[in-house]
Amino acid sequence: MGLIGRRGFVTGAALSALSAVGGGSAAGATDGAGTERADMKASGRRKPKAGGEFRGVWLATIANVDWPSAPGLAAERQRAELLAHLDTAVERRLNTVMLQVRPSADALWPSPHEPWAECLTGVQGRDPGWDPLGTAVEEAHKRGLELHAWFNPYRVANHTDPTRLTPDHPARRNPRWVVAYGGKLYYNPGLPEVRRFVQDAMLDAVRRYGIDAVHWDDYFYPYPVAGQVFDDDDAYAQYGGNFPDRAAWRRNNIDLLVSETSARIKEIDPQQTFGISPFGIWRNADTDPAGSDTPMGLQTYDDLHADTRKWVKEGWIDYIVPQLYWHIGFESADYAKLVPWWEAAVRGTGVRLYIGEALYKCGDPAQPAAWQDPKELSRHLTLAGRYPGVGGHGFFSATQVAADRIGAMATVVADHYPTSALPAR
Repeated sequence: MGLIGRRGFVTGAALSALSAVGGGSAAGATDGAGTERADMKASGRRKPKAGGEFRGVWLATIANVDWPSAPGLAAERQRAELLAHLDTAVERRLNTVMLQVRPSADALWPSPHEPWAECLTGVQGRDPGWDPLGTAVEEAHKRGLELHAWFNPYRVANHTDPTRLTPDHPARRNPRWVVAYGGKLYYNPGLPEVRRFVQDAMLDAVRRYGIDAVHWDDYFYPYPVAGQVFDDDDAYAQYGGNFPDRAAWRRNNIDLLVSETSARIKEIDPQQTFGISPFGIWRNADTDPAGSDTPMGLQTYDDLHADTRKWVKEGWIDYIVPQLYWHIGFESADYAKLVPWWEAAVRGTGVRLYIGEALYKCGDPAQPAAWQDPKELSRHLTLAGRYPGVGGHGFFSATQVAADRIGAMATVVADHYPTSALPAR
């Protein structure tokens, strides 16, 4: 989620998908794409059930990483591919799909705040002729799956040219909201009006659809880019006077985003769930004695201004899925050390802990030898199973769940998922 995490993978070319596991629903290929955009909230979320193990998969839409397989496909083809991903999740005995519905300040539903997503038609703002989010919720629930709507709060575009956005895009109407950094455009988290707007844009889906959770990943302030500065001088001058330094002000900005969003979600639906899947290292022990034994350098607290541990301690989120995208024994960030650190972090808080797994690394020839072993990921689940506070795992991403190039996912299923499981609620 570049670095040692998912970052570079997400921005690369989309991989081919679903042939390895077979099919998808035959009906999905023949059912016409629905053009009616009724408010789907009436269909309701799945009713919470006690117990259950989280078995999740991320279904990424940014740059067409997982779905649709290419921009501009016919609506019927898009729908068939979506249903095939849901069917694959069921075949792999998973129970939760985290669908990226707001990839870059655009939407996979008819939003009154932002344009239709570019990944659908290849042209941002062009109506795809159907409602992907509404369809995903309905079809996931038919299959016994939970549908977690995955939003990216601040990313605007994977380029720096505002003229490539739709003419009525909020980022073009409000150019002072936007910062160019690292070859991308971002909304400025330091502006209160931005914070309110991105909440409004995301919460529209909460109000209108029977989603089972609001889900964010690891993008807050952007990952550091050598030699570049995130230019928020004006916002800091206006709003940062009561903070000891810019870093503390930035962390507070993200704290406000998380806490305010949490409160507003519960106002809409007290039973709604809010989860975040951050980069897997809060702080290193050589920086903070409360940190993990992970001398790799990057820390969410210091580098992304995301105090993930605080969000857990304050109870602002219902679950956390740290991206522990490293193999057992990796010196700089050992999976075997990070799992117990995170279990200790959530202990006594009521926040559920699930572990994010780097399925995309399995069989990748660019990765170390551990990732060439089909049993590496299964060993992760075995290790995590020794810790009672770990309630399940999420796999990045759907393309690899289907393709499973060296059988790592099949090994996980054979070793750990002998039967289906209720979603974790």
